[in-house]
Amino acid sequence: MLNESTTTTADSIAPPSQEVKQPVLSIIVPTRNEAKNVEPLLKRISTAIPALPIEVIFVDDSTDNTAEVIAKMKTEFRFDVQVIHRPIERRNGLGNAVVEGMKAAKSEWVCVMDGDLQHPPEVIPNLLETARTKQVDLVAASRLADGGGVDGLSWRRELVSRTLAFGSRALFPHELANVSDPLTGFFVFRRSAVNTEILEPKGFKILLEVLVRCPKLKVTELPFKFAERNAEKSKANVKQVVSLFEQLLGLRLKSYAYIAKFVTVGGTGILVNSFFEFLFTSIFGINYLISAVFSTQGSSLWNFFWTEKWVFSDRRANRADYWRRLASFMIVSNASLLIRAPILAFFVTSLGMHYLFANFLSLLLMTVARFAISDRYIWTGVTKVKKTYYYNIHDIIKIRSVQRLPELGYFLTDQPIDKPDFDVRVERNLTSFRQKSSVMYHEVFGRFGFDVLINRGEEHTEVIASPLVGISPHVLYTNVVEPLLRWAFVRKGYALMHGACISFDGQALFITARTDTGKTTTILNLIRNNRQSINFLSDDMTIFSRSGEVMNYPKPLTISQHTVQAIGGAPLSKTERAFLKIQSRLHSREGRRMAMWLTEGNFPAATLNAIVQFIVPPPKYMVDKLVPGAQFQKRAQLALIAVIERGPDRVMDLDERKKVDTLLANAEDAYGFPPYPAIANALSNWNGEDLHQKEREVVAAAINLLPAVQIASPRYDWYKTLPTRLQALEPKQPVALVPAVQI
Repeated sequence: MLNESTTTTADSIAPPSQEVKQPVLSIIVPTRNEAKNVEPLLKRISTAIPALPIEVIFVDDSTDNTAEVIAKMKTEFRFDVQVIHRPIERRNGLGNAVVEGMKAAKSEWVCVMDGDLQHPPEVIPNLLETARTKQVDLVAASRLADGGGVDGLSWRRELVSRTLAFGSRALFPHELANVSDPLTGFFVFRRSAVNTEILEPKGFKILLEVLVRCPKLKVTELPFKFAERNAEKSKANVKQVVSLFEQLLGLRLKSYAYIAKFVTVGGTGILVNSFFEFLFTSIFGINYLISAVFSTQGSSLWNFFWTEKWVFSDRRANRADYWRRLASFMIVSNASLLIRAPILAFFVTSLGMHYLFANFLSLLLMTVARFAISDRYIWTGVTKVKKTYYYNIHDIIKIRSVQRLPELGYFLTDQPIDKPDFDVRVERNLTSFRQKSSVMYHEVFGRFGFDVLINRGEEHTEVIASPLVGISPHVLYTNVVEPLLRWAFVRKGYALMHGACISFDGQALFITARTDTGKTTTILNLIRNNRQSINFLSDDMTIFSRSGEVMNYPKPLTISQHTVQAIGGAPLSKTERAFLKIQSRLHSREGRRMAMWLTEGNFPAATLNAIVQFIVPPPKYMVDKLVPGAQFQKRAQLALIAVIERGPDRVMDLDERKKVDTLLANAEDAYGFPPYPAIANALSNWNGEDLHQKEREVVAAAINLLPAVQIASPRYDWYKTLPTRLQALEPKQPVALVPAVQI
């Protein structure tokens, strides 16, 4: 028997005639006294997966000779067999055994299964194929889904299993929404999608841990029949049920524990701040504004001490980093003073709140923002493995990003891109990446505020953002990435124009307008009233080619309460509708005007915008969520340009110069918010060439001799007349549709 104080990992071994290949699937099997099950399990795996390069990793906590049996059999199969025999001090449960196996896995895809053959190896190929074809991150083998079965359980264990599964889904309705059997121990997942460093399994249900800790995984399930146990005794007992309850409770409370502690410390900090304010102002006679600055230092030091000692006490492994944490916390606390003032002014002047309630709400929002920064970037605790996202825009521009860019969700691909046009990432210290030709936008707070650095090359552009920009993906895309894409398209011979596009029998209607005119409402009404004949290409941006062909760019639509009312309602949940009221006020025309006013007053508007959009994201939904049944179309031939505007009824044809000028002016209008105005000249020039002229040439060629009409209306009813105008044009060859893509 192997000595229990050592860890043995077998090297990759294959028969001499067999070439050792990089495995595409790692199978993790936690074992405890399963000696009689090892050989039949490996034989069935070999039969079920005859050709695919795989590895099998046993993580063994046995007190019998299981590890010795595995070690003897590892040369009998064409695939690599490993055994990690854990010493007594590391035997901390099945969940942790699986995590240890995950960390040892070499493949992109990982399968977790039990070693007692109640999880049939014959199901593994179907799990892997489902994951690949459905392009998901995890596929769970479900005993409880339609087509599944629990023949291997007694009726008592089946009742307990179903009850616990129901209770788990009730506790985590969002995280477990797509899984009927969250307690199954049989599943396949993409290794790069699961950060093993954040897994802290306290029980034996590792799938539950993965799904709750990694809530953004794309998940589906496959039914399977739970078989009879092959040999040895079942490990299920009352102790494991108690352990599961502890695991559920810990997962449920963990998500609230940090922020509850942080808010508690913040509450005591308000008392400390008030004490210092009274001391400096009333006792020492210092002006109350200066006292406020001094008081903030005192309360910030108090807050830091208790945040360090109590809130994030489990994340202080790196003591040498203490002074960095202190400096970072003090900078964030003082920066919040400058940011809170415009937020308070916005709540009172634009939203009409009572100043006392506005003051409380602004304090609450800043506490949430400070917690997010503290949680993610000051007391990080562990180095988090970042998932990489790949976007392929019509094979014209390819992007690799460490942050999800939700507006580009339609173009998301699971195929890694080795040579992207754009590399988007987040770093703390941007100056270390600065080059002579770098384009930089820097606000007063530096890396704690809105900070962006752009390194452009002939084939590759780096976009490096500060952590604050990184936690607000809508801002990262809209205010940083999209302006860069505009000029990248121009360099490749295309134009990214600001406007919506639909197709009617292959004829494309491009609708453009100034911001906040009613373009989104118009496009939704057009599709809603003509579902069978009108297809959707884009709502906000459309790609023009010189030939007059347009390509779709279907970003999520930004809506408001008015939009929902104007289209006769939308299938939103009660929660979405309630939250829309807040989102509509904050991201309304008045909200944007307030933001532009802050910009003109030299406030750190981009920083404020990132914080606000992190706390309250804009209301964005794909078109088929708002209008069920809407169909996407990839390409179409331009047939008509419509410029809509508010005002007295008027219809006017546009000449060649006017229609080009209008499209370019509206494109420029889309990028009015910082940082674009400050870096626009740098971005639109390439090796001394002004790309504005090249953009004009592409647009002029695309819409040459096409009819263009300017329609003004005080009733915002453009959608009633546009189909008639489009139908009156000469028919063109229809273009094939593509299915709607859920984001």
